[in-house]
Order: sequence, then structure tokens, then C-alpha cells
Amino acid sequence: MISTALARRAVWLLWCFALAVAAALPCPALAAAPVYVVRIDGAIGPATAEHVTRAIERAAREHAQLVVLEMDTPGGLDTSMRSIVKQILASPVPVVGYVAPQGARAASAGTYILYATHVAAMAPATNLGAATPIAVGMPVPGGGGEAPERPSSAASGNEGHDTLAAKRVNDAAAYIRGLAQLRGRDATWAEQAVREAVSLPASDALARKVIDLIAPDESALLAALDGRTVALAGADGAHVKLETAHAPIVTIEPDWRGRLLAVIGDPSLVLVLMMIGVYGLLFEFMNPGYVAPGVLGGVCLLLALWGLQMLPVNYAGLGLILLGIAFFVAEAFLPSYGTLGIGGVAAFAFGALLLVDSDVPGMGISRALVATLAVVSAAFVIGIVAMALRARRRPIVSGTPRMIGGVADVIEFGAGEGWASVEGERWRVRAAQPLRAGQRVRVTRVDGLTLEVAPDPQPSTTTSGDPA
Repeated sequence: MISTALARRAVWLLWCFALAVAAALPCPALAAAPVYVVRIDGAIGPATAEHVTRAIERAAREHAQLVVLEMDTPGGLDTSMRSIVKQILASPVPVVGYVAPQGARAASAGTYILYATHVAAMAPATNLGAATPIAVGMPVPGGGGEAPERPSSAASGNEGHDTLAAKRVNDAAAYIRGLAQLRGRDATWAEQAVREAVSLPASDALARKVIDLIAPDESALLAALDGRTVALAGADGAHVKLETAHAPIVTIEPDWRGRLLAVIGDPSLVLVLMMIGVYGLLFEFMNPGYVAPGVLGGVCLLLALWGLQMLPVNYAGLGLILLGIAFFVAEAFLPSYGTLGIGGVAAFAFGALLLVDSDVPGMGISRALVATLAVVSAAFVIGIVAMALRARRRPIVSGTPRMIGGVADVIEFGAGEGWASVEGERWRVRAAQPLRAGQRVRVTRVDGLTLEVAPDPQPSTTTSGDPA
């Protein structure tokens, strides 16, 4: 009885000692929510916009505390930039724009994105700005789109161009000023970046309150963000306190679809795929039954069309390319002896140069590639013309014209008409003089299904089927 009581008291004392030790030890902090890092490297296009959108949606779904957009971009397409900005403004997760690594830039579209983020940061020796819009793509109603419609008359050309250019610039200036006012950043400089295409290095950007902080690397950035309170969008005005000092970092890489979009969206590859597709289908039509060229051509052509729908296409350039392709096809089937082919090469070259209506780096087509494809097309045309000329010089080997001058053996003959064997075929023959069975004759004329013949003057030195 006494031993049982002592055992219970010993257990109670051990529990008390354990609780005292636990209270004395520092309480471990709960694991911080992860920080998602999304890399924007190069020109901003549809693939970039989709990658950023998916990353922000994933961060919200998986309760990440922060998304860092690490940027090094010369700019990009207006539609893609606005899609990213809309996603940032509606994001339930704070988004930090970070121009890095050292030596990087956030030019043109990158400046708008940086202004839209909840916190803007730059690494040393980086810059931003030069945000004047460039006309690309097709016009968008309201003047705030990608490209103006070209004036149709020369008299009003300059005036119309100036008016439309002013509309683009004013729309872009109002857009970035609104972003600056939303985030409490320097709106005056933002408008200068649009109207005057000015740029700022990181130190000057911090001094003018264009950005919120400078961090040399990702670790320093997260340390500087730790404890900062960020206001999110929404009527409730929610604020989030960041705890990023020891937060796990998750780098979001593009999925297979994003990588495919990035590859297919390259204008040079689109042009190459288009040519492969056209030549594959053309070869299949000229040689039915090979199957493989037709399958390859169809797949490449569909991929090219998919890439075109993501690019700012100049439809005059696309029309010239299609016209050039039509000339190539016509050259293969019509006896133009190179005229259509040369016109096709010229139309294709000019169309390729005009195809992508954009001055954004990475969104154009290399002139070297255009020249290479033009040379390949010219070689294709020259090959077709050479084959046509060789075929024209060959002797006739089939049809009734070939029979003229050929020899035949008389089978039977009477009253000026009879039958003869011509290369194993039985033909009705007619002659102006009597002939005998077995006599060798030469065909002088073809009249429908009747051959006019005459005695062969040298039956011993000719062979059946030799031309005259």
C-alpha cells in the first residue's frame, strides 16, 4: 500500500519536472508559410503571362505567404503585361517585384509590372524605365490597345499617326500613374518613363520612392521583408504581416505546357514550322501515298498556327507569306519556268520581314533566318524549273506522237487498207501503194485510230520502235 502511494507520488513529481523544463525552454516558432519565387527572364509574352498566373493561383491555393517575381526583362507584349498586372492586383497573396540579379533590368513592360506589385525591390546595378509603348499587333477599340490602325491616305497619314501615337502614350501614362497612386509610389517619374522613355538605376529609384528597398540577393530580400505589413486588395482592406526570415523558398518552374508555349511562341520557330508544314503537304500532294510528309507537314502547320495566334501578327505580312506559298505550289504544277517561283520567293521574304509587328527584343524574326529560308525556297524553285527543262528535252516515249517514224509489220492488206502489228499492238493501217503481208513499213501519220504507213526503205537496218 505504501509502495503504491510512493510510486504515484514519484510519477507526479516526474510530470511536474517535465512541465517545468518545457516551460523553461524557448517555445519553438511555428513553421512559416512558404515563399514562392517565379522567374521572368526575357521578353514577356503569352507564355510568361500564363506562367505567372498559374504561379499566383497556386500560391493562393497552397496558402503561401508571398510570391516573388524575379525579373530581368527588356519588355514585352502589352496584352501579356496587362494580364500579369491584373493578376497581381487581384491576388490574395502579396506579390513582390524584384529586379535581379545584378545587371538585370525591368524595362518597358517590366516597369508596369514592378509598379503593380505590393512591394518593389531591386538588386544593385539594375535599372528600370523606358516604358514608352510601341505599336504592335492589331488595333484595340478605345485607343488603349496594342497597335493603331494605319491611315489609308497619305495626306492625313502623319496627322493620323501622331493622333494615334498620342492616344497610346496617354493611355499608358494614365495606366502607370494609376498603379503608382495605388501603391504610393512616385507617379511623376512613372509618367516620365512613359512619355520621355527615361530610366533609373536602383539607387536613384529608391531615393525617388519608385521602389521600396534594395537587396543584393534573395536571402537579403527576405530578411528585409520580414515583419513588413502589406495591404491587400479588397473592400475589407486586409493587411498581412510577412514572416520571411526563415520561410522555406519554393521556386515555381513552368510546366510542360508553359515550356511548350514558350518554344512555340518564338516567331522564328513559327516561321520555320510554317515552311516545313507547307513543303511537307506539297510533297505529299505531288507524291500521294508517302504519308509521312503529309503527317509531318500537317502537325508542323497546326503548331505554327497555334504560335501565330499568340503573337502580334501583321496580317499584311501573313498575306504575303501565303501568297508566296501559293506561287510555290503553282510553280510545281504550271509551266511558268520560274516566273511564279521568283515571285513567290520575293513575296515570302517581304512577308517574313513584316510578319511580327513588334520592336520588342525577342519578338522579331532574324533577317538571317529570313534570308536562309528565302535561299532554300529559291533552290526549291530552281530545282523544279530544272526538272521541267530536263523533262522537256527528253524524247517522247509514250502516246501517238511517239509512233510517228516507228516501224510496223503488215499483217494483211487490201484495197488500200489493212492491219499491222506495232510494238505488239494491232492497228488499222492505210497506204497509198499496195503492201504484202509480212512487209515492214514505217508510220508517217496518225489519223485517229488509223495509221498512215509507207514501205520502209531500209528494213534491214532498223529495229521496231526506233524513232526516225
